[in-house]
Amino acid sequence: MSTGNAARIYLASGNAHKVAEMGALAVRDGLGVEIVSAKVLGGMPPVVEDTGTFLGNARKKARALWEIAPPGSVVLADDSGVCVDYLDGGPGVESAYFAGPQGDAAANLRKLVEVMRGVPAERRGAKFYCLLFLIDETGAEQVFEGECGGRLLDEPRGGAGFGYDPLFVPEGYEQSYAELGDEVKARLSHRAKAWAALSAWWRGRS
Repeated sequence: MSTGNAARIYLASGNAHKVAEMGALAVRDGLGVEIVSAKVLGGMPPVVEDTGTFLGNARKKARALWEIAPPGSVVLADDSGVCVDYLDGGPGVESAYFAGPQGDAAANLRKLVEVMRGVPAERRGAKFYCLLFLIDETGAEQVFEGECGGRLLDEPRGGAGFGYDPLFVPEGYEQSYAELGDEVKARLSHRAKAWAALSAWWRGRS
């Protein structure tokens, strides 16, 4: 189908940062779509993210929103996290709730700083991983993945970004995600790479 100029993708999140980031990526790629927060549908339905996998959690969120979206809607869910070598891949799928069920991003960041305190540089390897789960107008499902390797700092740096961004330095850089700015992050990030796969798929729709 043609995407048209007014196509909407409902994002299964009320996180304004994610909506803005994906909206900017859509504009950059000239997809002719608007990324719309779940808030316009009255907010995300309650979802217990208990599958233990990025794929399972993303699918639950996407399906929950698709059920309340207007017929023929396209819905997109994101499940992502930071996977730390020293923590055997943790917090991983639990990244959003690392410090407790309240999902407090600042508390999550503080906890990771404390857990990693004293860990030597050679054991601070980490990656950000993102899985995008899309349900199209017919209910068919698509999955897109991206990751960005790097390392964790001893202390957060930078005022941009969100979540764990101030603690993560991508490979080939000395600045944290939160210091690099949106333009650079839009090329490097796990979410940008997953979005690139989605964008290519979207352009290929007939």
